[in-house]
Amino acid sequence: MANKAYKFRIYPNAGQKILFARTFGCVRFIYNKMLSDKIKYYEETKQKLNNTPAQYKAEFGWLKEVDSLALANAQMNLQKAYNNFFKSPKAGFPKFKSKHKNRNSYTTNNQKGSVSIENGCIKLPKIGFVKLKQHRQIPSGYKLKSVTISQNPSGKYYASILFEYENQVQEQDLHNFLGLDFSMHELYKDSNGNEPAYPGYYRNAEKKLKREQRKLSLMQKGSKNRNKQRIRVAKMHEKAANQRKNFLHKQSRQIANAFDCVCIENLDMKAMAQCLNFGKSVADNGWGTFVTFLQYKLEESGKKLVKVDKFFASSQTCSVCGYKNTATKNFSIRAWDCPKCGTHHDRDINAAINIKNEGMRIVNV
Repeated sequence: MANKAYKFRIYPNAGQKILFARTFGCVRFIYNKMLSDKIKYYEETKQKLNNTPAQYKAEFGWLKEVDSLALANAQMNLQKAYNNFFKSPKAGFPKFKSKHKNRNSYTTNNQKGSVSIENGCIKLPKIGFVKLKQHRQIPSGYKLKSVTISQNPSGKYYASILFEYENQVQEQDLHNFLGLDFSMHELYKDSNGNEPAYPGYYRNAEKKLKREQRKLSLMQKGSKNRNKQRIRVAKMHEKAANQRKNFLHKQSRQIANAFDCVCIENLDMKAMAQCLNFGKSVADNGWGTFVTFLQYKLEESGKKLVKVDKFFASSQTCSVCGYKNTATKNFSIRAWDCPKCGTHHDRDINAAINIKNEGMRIVNV
């Protein structure tokens, strides 16, 4: 069995928006209350506290007004984060949720048809039928498991619906290979010498975004005008993000349709953003999102994504004779001639060819 999620825009009416806001608040409250009690109990006894939302409903009767499974999922999320910290402190200790953030969500499970899609609406516990913009049909045989309702900073509501289905994908024979080398400006260069010419959506909107953010910073906190300006800025960020996702979806689909196996470097994008001081460019590039899109599209077709070790010297090695040119450690060198065989190389295309060859070696081992 496998899982797949579909994200749809929903349009709640005024009353349903109030119910959503109440559920968001109760989920946030129960998460913070349970975390606070866990911390206090551990400080006093040095033992873990196994508390549940049910034990708080007697004291806080308004918790009964919202979906109990939404509270139960908040408990599960907290317990998972709490246990992860004790297993590995690197995971970080759970943080309290702030009500001042403009991104809210909660998850509920489907029990005996409590969640369903009917006649252009989604049925939710304690909420009822909410208008749904269903942009694609759900395949037959898919079983609805859960739904996550979220509200983004611009005020739009979405339903991320998780389905379970029987995975019957047949693995294909790998004949057509492609190597991709990460590129800061073009997104990637492939082993065939192609590049997608990434538009840089955030960079294009940056000048206007700075102006609008400056206006926001000068407005009085809590005022209606500030909230209007906050939504205006959030919509600009959302537009750039949506444009980026649309571009990455199209690029990953073209590659997944044309090739059986794609080889890439296993890069740590967070470290690159911090160490190389390229944070804004790395974020606008969206390489991590692109790899996620590409991987699931390939897997759905029975194809494969191969990740080559990040320490593999793809940029330093001549793809023709194998000579290792350490001078190319300098990132400013974008093209070079091999001292051994004399072949002229474009840095990124040569790296993509080496990544492809190494990926082929890994697959055939």
